[in-house]
Amino acid sequence: MKNFLLAPSILSANFAKLGEDIKKVILAGCDMIHYDVMDNHYVSNLTMGPIILKSLKKYGISIPIDVHIMAKPVDNLIKQFIKIGVDYISFHPETSKNIYNTIQIIKKNGCKVGIAINPYTSLNCLDYIMNEIDMILIMSVNPGLEGQKFMPFILNKLNYVNKLIKKNNSNILLEVDGGVKINNISKIAKTGVDIFVFGSEIFKKNNYNKIIYKIKKKLKKIKN
Repeated sequence: MKNFLLAPSILSANFAKLGEDIKKVILAGCDMIHYDVMDNHYVSNLTMGPIILKSLKKYGISIPIDVHIMAKPVDNLIKQFIKIGVDYISFHPETSKNIYNTIQIIKKNGCKVGIAINPYTSLNCLDYIMNEIDMILIMSVNPGLEGQKFMPFILNKLNYVNKLIKKNNSNILLEVDGGVKINNISKIAKTGVDIFVFGSEIFKKNNYNKIIYKIKKKLKKIKN
């Protein structure tokens, strides 16, 4: 069976008890933490920076952390997160003056590189970097706002990217972010997705163990 990974986005967590809330979701069975960075410039929202993540690391959050940077310019922020010690850093091509140079900043410091693609962004940016990256993050909503619905046409985009990865005989992970729910995860999983980012579907529930168990039960039925 394919090894699906669950990555709760802590943007939906209880910020009054952020460290505690994250530990609860980890104990419930999630595989990694998705950390959204927004600057109220590239996207119309303002969220967390490196200082909060540094505090969470000190608090004892030690599972893989996937930092998704929605900010422009991006290179300096990347360097700050690298110092903290994260596992994945994803950035949007539009936020970089030179995509190749930004990728190298991440790689040379031992982090894995993710390229984040907005719903209406062309996939042409992947043509020359497939051998340089570790993950492709497909946004299934417009970035910046919580609680949006999954855009159905993204299923075709996910299928296409999955075929592109297989064509390149690559170990690139395919991640999806936005509107992922228990009632649509099965059809999303069939496109070849490896990592599912969840927000309110997990953090707005009273029982993390129960909802994560239900999600994993659904995924166990998927054959890829």
